[in-house]
Amino acid sequence: MTETTNAGSWVRSWGASPQAAHDGLGSLDGHLPLADVTLRQVVRISGGGSRVRVRFTNEFGTAPLDIGAARVGLAAPGGGVRPGSERVLTFSGAPRVTVPAGAPVLSDPVDISLPALAKLSISLHLPGRVETCTCHDPALETGWTIPGDAVAALTLPENAEVLPVRALISAVELFPDGPAKTIVVVGDSRTDGAGSTPDTNHSWPELLAVRLIEGGVAAGYVSNQGISGNRMLNDGIGAATLARFDRDVLATPGLGYVVLSVGANDIAISFAPRDDGPLAGFLKMFPGAPVTTDDVIAGYRWLIARARERGVRVYATTIAPYEGAEVFTPEGESARRTVNDWIRTGGAFDAVLDFDAVWRDPDHPGRIRADFHCGDHVHGSDAGYQALADSVDLSLFD
Repeated sequence: MTETTNAGSWVRSWGASPQAAHDGLGSLDGHLPLADVTLRQVVRISGGGSRVRVRFTNEFGTAPLDIGAARVGLAAPGGGVRPGSERVLTFSGAPRVTVPAGAPVLSDPVDISLPALAKLSISLHLPGRVETCTCHDPALETGWTIPGDAVAALTLPENAEVLPVRALISAVELFPDGPAKTIVVVGDSRTDGAGSTPDTNHSWPELLAVRLIEGGVAAGYVSNQGISGNRMLNDGIGAATLARFDRDVLATPGLGYVVLSVGANDIAISFAPRDDGPLAGFLKMFPGAPVTTDDVIAGYRWLIARARERGVRVYATTIAPYEGAEVFTPEGESARRTVNDWIRTGGAFDAVLDFDAVWRDPDHPGRIRADFHCGDHVHGSDAGYQALADSVDLSLFD
């Protein structure tokens, strides 16, 4: 297998998969349209570097997006920017850009020294009216809307309001100081960090990045491409993993490893109770025919083949339990175990991260340990996500 260690080239240090603003979750309701506002958002990068560029996105927009100004800088507490660290972003040398509907845009690089795990403040001014906003939900990191052009403000203005989603930014890419590779984790809400404490960077991919960096591993660059509610085979909340794999994974600069953490929602939704009134409304967010375990396994094989064409290593996580959730059925549990057996023993992956073994209750293997879920029997607690990150063998990423 070809090893892809990048020396002197760009790598992705942070990512968030783009979604439509009303993609089943709708937490931007009441905030649209956006008009003559500044969006200030904070991202914690994984590995560091000496130059940075930001990928902005209008991929689910229905009209051109005008960005009137944009800046980055080291984040200060409370939404501020550390004085002296701020940098003006340009686009092909211009201070503003119009992004076509359905497209992303990459800023010009700027020189800024960013240590590993630094928090980067990204501010952009929207001078016009934005009716549809490409976003990522949930953000799990507080951002703000500020009236007018406030990209240069070093302290957060008093009239700022909380922005409930990650809006119009999808990646931060760095020029590393030495050889580096990016690990892309693609998955659903358990990858995205649902259930973890906001503003603590406690998704398991973020926690894995901390371990890699503290361990001096070159692949300390981790891009979390989880979408809460996402499925591998069917669209619904976010495009299906099969549909977004090229954009969110294979197009990643510095790609070295792919971790597939998908399939849980395909199983849970396909085998969910169909005669439950309240649950029926929830299931409407997941169109498409139910799938079988053979369908899920075939989906894995397609993703593996596409990643292997890039010469990268492909790992998978087993599917953790979900008994106790409203969508649980014994048939779904049987399907989960069937797929997990194939993941463990089928020999299709370069390695397996056995998250099922980490989370399951030894006295009740169909359930997550009580201290490892956030109360809903599906998503992790902070301790649960830490346990997943701690279980990963770092030598897989040497």
